Amino acid sequence: MRPKRSKGFQKTASLLRDRIRTAGETRGFAVTKVLTHWAEIVGSDTASICKPVDIKYGRQGFGATLTILTTGAQAPMLEMQKERLRNKVNAAYGYNAIARLRITQTAPVGFAEGQASFAPKPKEKTPQQNAQAIKAAQDIAAPVQNAELRDALETLARNFYAKPKH
Repeated sequence: MRPKRSKGFQKTASLLRDRIRTAGETRGFAVTKVLTHWAEIVGSDTASICKPVDIKYGRQGFGATLTILTTGAQAPMLEMQKERLRNKVNAAYGYNAIARLRITQTAPVGFAEGQASFAPKPKEKTPQQNAQAIKAAQDIAAPVQNAELRDALETLARNFYAKPKH
């Protein structure tokens, strides 16, 4: 039997593993699981309002400080959940790696590097996709005899097809 070779298709995660590790280590994340699985660790509701930015290890080595970025409006809510968040992150590490949580606030708008963007941006449609949506809306509304009703139905269908699918 011939030995298995690594040529051909590979999982994206295996191709990016070294780059993610290098980027994470520059921010203090020795274990990148906190960065890559943030939503799974703290829950999707909490992950939508904050993200981990930095881990600093103290000189004595008695646990690290995890810095979390959020908007000013969400900071008080996260402040009340600090202990719960710390326990969840430590559970992901498997030991008490994080001793303290520090919450850093940023403005939702303003300077580009300080903007809070916790969710991925919606994909923009290409002109071809927009043309397909308009054509589909016209096809749906075509059988209607009343002009006002046909226009209203076409507008409704165009809005439906133009809405991004998640």
